[in-house]
Amino acid sequence: MIHAMTDGTRQDALTDRAYESVKAMIMDHEIAPGARLSIEGLARQLDVSATPVREALARLESERLVVKRANAGYRATDLLDPEALLDLFEMRLLLEPRAASLAAENASDEELRRLRSIVEEMRRQPDLGERYSDYRRFASLDQEFHDLLARTAGRPLLADAVNRLHAHLHMLRLNSAPGSVDATVAEHEHILDALVQRNPEKAAEAMATHLRSSRVRHRPQPPAPRPARGRTASR
Repeated sequence: MIHAMTDGTRQDALTDRAYESVKAMIMDHEIAPGARLSIEGLARQLDVSATPVREALARLESERLVVKRANAGYRATDLLDPEALLDLFEMRLLLEPRAASLAAENASDEELRRLRSIVEEMRRQPDLGERYSDYRRFASLDQEFHDLLARTAGRPLLADAVNRLHAHLHMLRLNSAPGSVDATVAEHEHILDALVQRNPEKAAEAMATHLRSSRVRHRPQPPAPRPARGRTASR
């Protein structure tokens, strides 16, 4: 029995490692948007069997980072285009200010303390780099803040809708950086202050302001212009 539990724990660890590795490759565009994914190829690359890769891809499918097609296997999902990004933020602006308003009325003191601890840990994160491994923890805390806030609203369907958007992952794939740490933390603090004050209107307004600012921060950046070809002018 102990041996079986050990094997199960090892399998879970391999799946977690495969999940984090493939996720990082997708977030960093080492696996290009729309590219097909070979379970066998990933297994060889990660030096694991096909089983943890298959389980990792199922988890990534639930996050909408990969999609499975009948008789075609998995492929990485495409990036959000400008219209899809607009749709995403319109959905968030419909759902999350309402969730914040309800959370101001319904959140328990313990839930508010948990939200506070998330914001404080976000503030302690080191300077963020450009790769997913550099900002993974900050992005996870950001998502956790929004998901927990939605749950404290006391409306399970609303919380589920917020969670299913997986908004942070899709936005981060656009420009490979989570935006300004200081601005994000400050905006979360404004939301939290309104919750602590039990002020539904102020909480909704703070959330809407945060989402609009986030929309600007995560706007895809145009590629840098290429240097002009030809001889340079003599001085």
